[in-house]
Amino acid sequence: MKAVRIPEANQIEILEIAEPTLAAKTEVKVKIKRVGICGSDMHIYHGTNPLATYPRIVGHEVAGEIVEVGSDVQNVKVGDRVVVEPITYCGDCYACNQGRPNVCKEVSVFGVHQDGGMREFVILPESKVHKVNDDISWDEAVMAEPYTIGAQATFRGNVQAGQTVFIQGAGPIGITVLKMAKLRGATVIISDFTNERLAFAKENGADYTINPSEVDTISKINEITNDEGANVVIDAVGLPQTFELSIEVASAAGNVVLLGFNATPSAIAQMLITKKELTITGSRLQTHQFGKVVDYINEGKLQHNGLITHKFPLENVKEAFKFVEENPQLVRKAVITFDE
Repeated sequence: MKAVRIPEANQIEILEIAEPTLAAKTEVKVKIKRVGICGSDMHIYHGTNPLATYPRIVGHEVAGEIVEVGSDVQNVKVGDRVVVEPITYCGDCYACNQGRPNVCKEVSVFGVHQDGGMREFVILPESKVHKVNDDISWDEAVMAEPYTIGAQATFRGNVQAGQTVFIQGAGPIGITVLKMAKLRGATVIISDFTNERLAFAKENGADYTINPSEVDTISKINEITNDEGANVVIDAVGLPQTFELSIEVASAAGNVVLLGFNATPSAIAQMLITKKELTITGSRLQTHQFGKVVDYINEGKLQHNGLITHKFPLENVKEAFKFVEENPQLVRKAVITFDE
């Protein structure tokens, strides 16, 4: 079978490897149909993902069809459409015992620490696949994992109906956060330096948009919120200055949620944090969000609505990575298609 592997930074190859077979009674065999190209895949390709190891078959945004099941598999069957939950964990460390396996000391991400889904077939434990309805298109299904990132961010921010949420960044992750915040009943403000992205955010439910190159963000948020500030600020950009702005524009008793991995320190005084008694929270991967997200997809409450802008067949994967790399302003989400 064919697989896409990054042997080392700035190289990508399509190679022939042996088709896998079931080794345990609780495993399933999945024929891959769609794999999304994520920013973290691009970081692996560029050699800037410090968590990845090489060589690596990438791909953690995965949808496919069950083609074989082990004798003890109970919840899925041959022919089912499924999406893949891409993390494994020890189950015994402090984080796992706190119900937060996404930050397990031994967390392993499919396509980052272990070979992922950008191959024609994959073997997985039954527990790592979630069934989507038969009438859900592959293009909708493959967005499940990105939606869980938005679901986790809104969960960590404890977004409630009636709150005002400010999202920094209207890229793909910012849009998934937007969609999940709207499903929670929040009023959403979103910012970005690209008006095309802001227009797309409006089409997907944003109540207010801000281009910081055109208006003062702090003044605009104060205007929208009658000087209260945003009850939840979710930073999907991850720069020192966006973290600093998050603290500035958060309301009293507000929550600030960070998604970035930037290692550059931010200059933040304690005063605003203490005065407003802010809660500052990290958000990584997802904690038990797949069930909720899949339900939303099955119910038609989550649709990509133009979030997928480009599709490439497996044999054109090198061109796909090159296109994503060279045209970030054109690509919201690109996916690799299998067996079209």
